[in-house]
Parts: sequence; C-alpha cells; structure tokens
Amino acid sequence: MKNAPLFLGIDIGGTKTAVSILSGTSGVVAKERYATCGEDGPERCVQKMIETGHHLAAGHELSGIGISVGAMFDPATGCFGDAPHLPGWRGYPVVKAFEEAFSLPVAADNDANACALAEWRYGAGKGSQHMAFLTFGTGLGAGFILNGMIYRGASSLAGEIGATRVAEDGPPVRGKPGCLEGFASGAGIAGLAERALRIHRGKSCLTEGACARDVAEGAMAGDALCLEILNESGDYLGRGLAILMDLLNLEVIVIGSIFTRCEALLRPAMEAALERDAMPLTREACRVVPAALGEHIGDYAALALAVEASS
Repeated sequence: MKNAPLFLGIDIGGTKTAVSILSGTSGVVAKERYATCGEDGPERCVQKMIETGHHLAAGHELSGIGISVGAMFDPATGCFGDAPHLPGWRGYPVVKAFEEAFSLPVAADNDANACALAEWRYGAGKGSQHMAFLTFGTGLGAGFILNGMIYRGASSLAGEIGATRVAEDGPPVRGKPGCLEGFASGAGIAGLAERALRIHRGKSCLTEGACARDVAEGAMAGDALCLEILNESGDYLGRGLAILMDLLNLEVIVIGSIFTRCEALLRPAMEAALERDAMPLTREACRVVPAALGEHIGDYAALALAVEASS
C-alpha cells in the first residue's frame, strides 16, 4: 500500500512560528515551534524556517509546501503585504525563497484564508459549498469559500470583515472607531474593558490593562461587568454575521479562537442580534459553529495550502 503523501507546513505568526511535516491522513508527523523574532527581518527568519524544514524533512519525501501568514498577503506575487506584527516584511517574496530552497510547489496565503481552507477540508465546514471562517483572535478577519472555491477578491483583500463599521463609536481598533473588530476581537474586548472600567471603576474584578482572557475568566466567575462586556461583544458579532448571511447566503460560518473558548458567553447575544438583523431565510440556511480544529488549526491551514500547491 502506497504511503500517504507528506507536506512541509509553515505557520508564520507575529509572535510564534511553527514548522511541521504533515500528512493528509494523520496530521502532524513532526513539528518545531519557536518565537518568530520578526524584528530580525524576513531573510534571517525565513532562513531559520528553511533550515528547520530541511532538518524535519530528513528521510521523508515531500509533495509540496504550504505557508500560512499572519499578515496581509498577495498569492499572485507570493509576497507579504502589510504586516503590523512583522515590520519590514512588506514585499518579501517568501514563496520564491521556499521554491528555491526545496524545488517543490509552494502555496501561501493569509491565515484567515488558510484557516478557512483548513476548516472546509478537515473541520467544521467540511461538505459545504458556501462557508466563511472568522479568526476572532487578537483581530477579526475572515476567509470565504464560495461555490467550493476560496474567494480572495480583486486585490486579495476579501474578508476584512473587522473593518466594517457597525457603530458610531467604539474602541479605536484599526484607527477606525466603531468597526466590528473593536467589539468582536481580543483587542476589541480589551478596549471594551478599558472603557467599562472608566465608568464602573471598583465594581468589578477587572483591573487596568485587562485583556480578553481576564474578561472571559471574570465572566465565567459571574462578574457582572465582564458578563456585560461579553454580551456587548456577542451582540456586535451577531450584527456582523447578519451582514455576511444576507450578503452571501452562506451555509455555515465557522468562528475560531476566542469564540471556541467563550461560545456559551457570546452566543445568546449573538443569536438575539441575528434574530433581529438577519433575513429569516438566510439565517435559517446558515449554521454558526466553533472551529473544530482547535489548537492545531495553524498546522492544518498550512497542510490545506500544501495540498492545494501540489494538486
């Protein structure tokens, strides 16, 4: 029986990088994870990824390489776009670097698109034709599968749902007060907590500098202010999802990171907003579910791209 093909996966985040050998049938075969140290510049960082990849690949025959990038990315050129957490990486040709180092087909994309492909191939969106994946981590981005294909848009910028203005004012995430990311993201929840503390100081377990994790832990412990913050976040999340449902008539919306951990706290207000804002027929056609791949979603995102590269 022929062995399943193996792939090299690279998951480049603003703080952490993972280099993995991946199988389409059994997932991670080998893996190394380390600090990205993006301030060292792309050449030095990518050279370390290449050396780690060669080390892990020793004795294995690889079929392709997938690279998931925590930044804007142009698949047409194989180059980084704006990368707030990786200063100096804009324009770096990472696809070319890996092609030259391994002589293998390489595919790369931003992490929202890559994770959308992963959840569509292997996770909660499997079997659908019209799906959106929302990151809901530090920021809020989306990847779309439409008619069974990844949709990137004219400038590879499709999916910037976090930039959509949903209120007159709000935490100034992206330099755009009132945008959805200011309410439905880790940075947004931290901003809501900062605002709430100015108004209700001393009436909560929260302290100055509270992050989304602090708010979630407080809410789980029954802190009224933390519950109010996540209720507001869930409400605005629902408003954003209603836009996606009515605009794209999706079958499933998969949401990662914070939503997978705080679904019970966010869903009631989210569902109420969907009931209020989405058209009944588009709402009934669409499931909203947490991501299924959990902490391994970055590995599967790289795998999904690698499979795409080799097909």
